[in-house]
Amino acid sequence: MLRLREYQRASLDALDAAWARGGEAGQLVVLPTGAGKSLVIAALAREALDENPLTRVAIVTHSRELVAQNLAELQRHWPEAPAGVFSAGLGRREAGAQVLVCSIQSVADRLAAIGPRDLVVVDEAHLIPRSAETRYGRFLAGLSALTPAMRVVGFTATPYRLDSGRLDEGPGRLFSGIAYEADTGDLIRRGYLAPLVSKSTLTQLDVTGVGRRGGDYIPSELEAAVNRDWITRAAVSELVEYGSGRRSWLAFCAGLAHAAAVRDAVREEGYSCETVEGGTPKRERDRIVARFRAGKIRCLASVGVLGTGFNAPEVDLVALLRPTRSTGLYVQQVGRALRRAPGKDDALILDYAGLVRMHGPVDAVTIRTAEAVRGGAGGLRAKPCPGCGALIALNASTCETCWTEPEAEREPGHEASAEDELAILTEAALAPVPVSDGAWHPVTEWSLEPAPGGLDVVLAWAEGAWRVRLRPEGRGYEREKAVLWWRGLGGGRDAPLDAAGFLDGADTLDAPASVRVIDKALSRELSCRAADGRILTDTHRLADRAA
Repeated sequence: MLRLREYQRASLDALDAAWARGGEAGQLVVLPTGAGKSLVIAALAREALDENPLTRVAIVTHSRELVAQNLAELQRHWPEAPAGVFSAGLGRREAGAQVLVCSIQSVADRLAAIGPRDLVVVDEAHLIPRSAETRYGRFLAGLSALTPAMRVVGFTATPYRLDSGRLDEGPGRLFSGIAYEADTGDLIRRGYLAPLVSKSTLTQLDVTGVGRRGGDYIPSELEAAVNRDWITRAAVSELVEYGSGRRSWLAFCAGLAHAAAVRDAVREEGYSCETVEGGTPKRERDRIVARFRAGKIRCLASVGVLGTGFNAPEVDLVALLRPTRSTGLYVQQVGRALRRAPGKDDALILDYAGLVRMHGPVDAVTIRTAEAVRGGAGGLRAKPCPGCGALIALNASTCETCWTEPEAEREPGHEASAEDELAILTEAALAPVPVSDGAWHPVTEWSLEPAPGGLDVVLAWAEGAWRVRLRPEGRGYEREKAVLWWRGLGGGRDAPLDAAGFLDGADTLDAPASVRVIDKALSRELSCRAADGRILTDTHRLADRAA
């Protein structure tokens, strides 16, 4: 028998129990990326044949690359498996194989060729559209007509879709329930998956005004918003700074032109980088990925691929450069770094797109939080650790990166909001009132000055002035804000721990280039452009200002 970990064995036992209860045949097994799904599928197929040697199994997925990968994994775990492939893309049509690994495109309309099947395993089940009229729907309905007692199981790390919600709910569903779900945080703590350290970057992508379609951002508008030269260069500068001691970087980009810009910027920094996208010829993609896995390419800039089924355990840095409201897409992208590898202690997630704050750290994402994001519920789902700045779950009592215990930052009964997190208000910061015309104005004078509880960055231009209150000794957002401004003004990665250190290092900082002030519905926002093009912000609520 194949040797299974405790949770892998538990998933198969739970699946058997769900089928034994006599409910609908379609069940889901939820395992995080890197949890050994291929081993579980191999064990499931083998145990089905052990129970009945005449059992016929189909393992179906959506691409020829995954078909080849699934066959290789099946044969690695079960060398004597009576397996074959049905995939036009691979040039193989072994329809009579007892364990048939196939692509849905090749078998959906060839039920007569592959014949009745007693067990159907759907890999990457989150990619199934919710409709009985899709290829998957027709395929499963057709096989079920041939074998009414046929059992179906879908494997996925994300049992939900942005456009239609949970895979086991609603009209047109192909699954009736979740038989088993492994907890990502538990598997990390037990050493089966690599710890992830999420960092909010100084460079943040702005999607204000980007339209939505199907719940997510319109691709063309999204790329136009984020693919700007100065933003890309600033983002890559941070990527290189954080990644210099890491071996395999994976950057998820918003479009082809964006990926090319990221690639070129990484190369200009002296590191090897290639782009991979859906239109990359198969042989070229295989060559690029092989060189990446061998350590000959430091960074891959991906567009629409590598987020599902990509197996490269060495990945120890993921750069999130593609904003998305899809929790599933976010989890799949971050999941590329969950696999363990020799010499890999953890993986760093650089959150340029605000995804960790929106969806939560990957070990805190649940179906409930995914549904909340899908339904448009706002609010932050992560907070910075006051000790190391890593993004941790809002309800986390301890940061597992540095073991700092965050103190309560608000009075009981006060629920934090995004506006509260942004507003660090002082009377001094609100006078004199600048002109709010949305135009960029050259900075004429600037300085750092002591202030109650911290220090002020004083910015002046022809039409006005502004004081930005920084509290380096504060916790949570206060500390994070101070660190972001220190870095943005050229102070380097390691910000001083107190106001005195900031003031002592004032002479080493770069003068800001220009500022812009914009009135919003409930706030007034100052944007400061640093000498290298990075944007720093300071926001004040107008209600507090009026008071």
